[in-house]
Amino acid sequence: MKRFLSTASRGGIKGLENKRVQGSAWEVLRVATRLGFTSFGGPIAHLGYFREEYVNRRKWLDEKTYADLVALCQFLPGPASSQVGIAVGLLRAGLPGAVASWIGFTLPSVLALVWFAFALREGQLETAGWLKGLMIVAVAVVAQAVWGMAKSLAPDRPRGTIALLAAIAALLFPVAGAQVGIIVAAGLIGWWFLPRTVPPNRVPVHTGLGRRAAIICWGLFFGLLLFLPLLAQWNGHPWIALFDGFYRAGSLVFGGGHVVLPLLQSVVVPAGWVDNEAFLAGYGAAQAVPGPLFTFAAYLGMVAEGWGGALIATLAIFLPSFLLVIGALPFWDVIRRRPAFHAAFAGVNAAVVGILLAALFDPVFTKAIDSPLDFSLALIAFGLLMVWKQPPWVVVLIAAAGGWVIGT
Repeated sequence: MKRFLSTASRGGIKGLENKRVQGSAWEVLRVATRLGFTSFGGPIAHLGYFREEYVNRRKWLDEKTYADLVALCQFLPGPASSQVGIAVGLLRAGLPGAVASWIGFTLPSVLALVWFAFALREGQLETAGWLKGLMIVAVAVVAQAVWGMAKSLAPDRPRGTIALLAAIAALLFPVAGAQVGIIVAAGLIGWWFLPRTVPPNRVPVHTGLGRRAAIICWGLFFGLLLFLPLLAQWNGHPWIALFDGFYRAGSLVFGGGHVVLPLLQSVVVPAGWVDNEAFLAGYGAAQAVPGPLFTFAAYLGMVAEGWGGALIATLAIFLPSFLLVIGALPFWDVIRRRPAFHAAFAGVNAAVVGILLAALFDPVFTKAIDSPLDFSLALIAFGLLMVWKQPPWVVVLIAAAGGWVIGT
């Protein structure tokens, strides 16, 4: 142990000092759990909720650091909003904070979908008025995020142009992988054309874990991806096959959210674990709960193998996110301080604003707003957030009640 700490003190492992951990895992768990109960609207809306809670309200990190986290997680496969939450927990309270953030944000949705595995039938909630209200409040949340991030991340002509071009590209090419291509293109444009300067007020980021831990995580990520299929084929135990299928789903999907659904269907339906009718019923239920859509895995695991299956599927689909975030962050803090990479990240951050703007229209606005009453409720929610500065969970409750009134 002494030898290990000595190596760390010479710079081989950075960020191990406990004094750099600012908060506690319990604090992170408490905040993340409230977000897990109130974050409706999908991954784009989740980023808006996170920004309001972690950046504006609690000041756990600054706007530029949060934007860089979002950009980094957009590059990584898996559920981007969950990865941002894990990263925030890691920066706030180390590895226990990362686990606490994931548990708090994920558990409410997991429990709800496991219950849905027993209780729901296909389409049962499609006409619920309160659900419509929750869809509408996502319009206000995303609009608030676009407004706030655009002012800080695309304030000038070059970055504003990148944001608008990214929005147009995201709308014209709504296919899997398009967002990754847009972000890569924006990074290259920033690398070549934006000023290569690093602002002096860049806030240092300490994860509590060093590069050795990061390299181990990268090794585990690729090792499991390569050897789990072989182990499943050799052993034949259904739980190993289940873990393999959901681990691959969490490892190979860029964009997260709804993009994972076709891959999950190809994993569970041909294997006979879940039939198409049960799959679609669970998909409908997943739209009614807060938190990450990747928790749909809990429903599928419950249908396939009971409580054990729900636990295995949930752990397997989110494990790649932990490995990738922990593997990337220790290098990310160094990379983002280099002038060339700063210029690239400036382009990426502007593109993220554009992607958010495109998502505000489709799917957030197009799926939520069907009438002047719907748009009026969205304006009320937006006003409560922007003008009256109400916390998101209050606005969620008001919007749910408003949706129920509209639907009656």
